[in-house]
This record gives sequence, structure tokens and C-alpha cells, in this order.
Amino acid sequence: MAIMLIMDILEVKNLNLGFETESGFKQALYDVSFSLKKSKIHALVGESGCGKTISAMSILKLLPKTAKITSGEIYLSEQNTNILTLNNSALEKIRGSKIALIPQDPMTSLNPLYTIENQLLEVIEKHQNIKGKEAVQKAIEALELVQIPSAKSRLKSYPHEFSGGMKQRAIIAMALACNAQIIIADEPTTALDVTIQAQIMNILDNIKKEIGTSILLITHDLALVEDCADEISVMYSGRIVESASTKEFFKNSNNPYSKALLKSLPSNKSKKGEKLAIIEGQPPSIQQEIKGCKFHPRCEFAMPICSQTVPELKEIAPKHLSACYLND
Repeated sequence: MAIMLIMDILEVKNLNLGFETESGFKQALYDVSFSLKKSKIHALVGESGCGKTISAMSILKLLPKTAKITSGEIYLSEQNTNILTLNNSALEKIRGSKIALIPQDPMTSLNPLYTIENQLLEVIEKHQNIKGKEAVQKAIEALELVQIPSAKSRLKSYPHEFSGGMKQRAIIAMALACNAQIIIADEPTTALDVTIQAQIMNILDNIKKEIGTSILLITHDLALVEDCADEISVMYSGRIVESASTKEFFKNSNNPYSKALLKSLPSNKSKKGEKLAIIEGQPPSIQQEIKGCKFHPRCEFAMPICSQTVPELKEIAPKHLSACYLND
């Protein structure tokens, strides 16, 4: 029987980034590396401020003026070049048409002055080079793909006539209308209730399976990704501390930070009124200089070496990486 190889459509290698601050340059990302496979969902998870979003925005170079990438490479499979070296004109051809972004807040991502049709047609005409009835039909098909009922008539709606969940679907439709190979979904279920969250995640899962779109999912919610993500990378304070397939991660999580995140999730075994476990303390800001493993001040397993040097991200099982001295 032939073995089908799954190709990496996007690869981030040793990405280092920092910010110019009043007190000097402060590093925020440290040798961040991960890959996204074709027709798969890769989740970047961790607490707020751990570096997930800035890692994803680096792919499109949509960064604050104070941010500076000091080293690293980001490859699209068909480009065969480090996209961090491309000029703005070349980047514009990639944004939208190759890689599309679903931003965090659906409430503010649509222009309230224009209809959904106006906004969909704008991206279709720009990236697909089609106009008129063909473009309108493409817009209708995109809304149907994200399960917006009566798609043709809803084109004439304004954003304020859509619920939060429908606004998020409209934004996903814009990404699909561009035929983007990769979608970066940055906290796509923020501010949505649990039922709508599940619907949005189902839509992303269907897009992956039916269209073959690759999705980089940014989230702090491990429970959200268990059923839909294919691979998970856990970030803490600008570093990836564990990376594995989703099945392997939830079965054999290794890093103390990952285990602490999982312990904080409710489970079927939780008893009524039982308090969930919490991770004491807060993630450090980039202004704080912590020697060694940055999780050691909060880690119940910390050893003297943890406060001296940073543990290396090592393979502890096939395609399962973890950065922790306990593995030694």
C-alpha cells in the first residue's frame, strides 16, 4: 500500500523578534519554529501574552512599528523563498490570495458603512480578478460555505444586522472568497457564546476537510482545539515549550506548563462544586528578565538548574518535542 506524504505548506524556522521600548530593545520571541501541513489545523496555544499572535502576524509582516524581526525564516512551499525578505509589493500578492487572516474581534473587523456584498466584492475583485455577476456568485457561494442562511438576500445586509456569530462567518467567507491556501484564525471564537463557538469551529473543520485549506489556529483554549486540531504547539513567554500531534498531546502531555494548562480544564470526572486547578502567578512581561526557564517561578517541579539555563526543545518521542530538564 502506498504511503501518502503530507507536505508542509508553511514553515517557520527559528523566528526571533523583539520590541523597541523606552528602556531599550526587549526580545519577545525566541527561536520559534513550527510547520503547517496541507489540509491540516495547527493550533498555537498558551496564556495571553505568550507570543501566539505576534508569531502569527510575523508571517504576514503585519507588525507594530516598534517590532523588529532579528532573525528567522518563513517559507511558503510554493514560494520557495523566505517571505520575510520580500518587499511590500510581493507581500501584497501573498496577503489575502495565499494567506488570509481572521482577526480577533469580528465586531470591529467589518466596515459598518458598507454592505456585506460591498466588502466581499472588494476582496474578490482584488484577489480573484473577476467582476460583475461572476463576482456576486462567488460571494454567494462563500456565504453558503460558512452556512449563512438565505445567502443571496443577506448580501444586502449591513454588519449591524448580523449577530456576532454571523459576522465571524462573514469574515471567514472573505478568506474563502480569496481562495487562500492558508487561513490564520486569531482567537476566532472570542466574545461568542459556547454554542456559536462550536459552530465556528465546525465550519473551520469543514473548510479543512472539504476544501483542503490549511489553518493556523491561535487560541488560549485547549478544550476548543481537542476535537479539531491536528497538531498543537504550546507557547510560554515567547518560546515553544511543547509540540506534538493533538492525539499524542492529550494522551501524553509532557511539559509542566502543558500539564498545568490541562489540569485547569473541567472534565467529565469533575465533581459538582469542585474547584478547578489554577496556575499560580502570572506570565512574565517582556520587561521582566528571568534567567533560565521562564516558567520556573510558577513551576511546582522546578529544580536549581531551571533558574540557570534555558532547557532545549528536544524530541522525547516520535514527532513529540518538549523543553524541560525533567526529561533528562
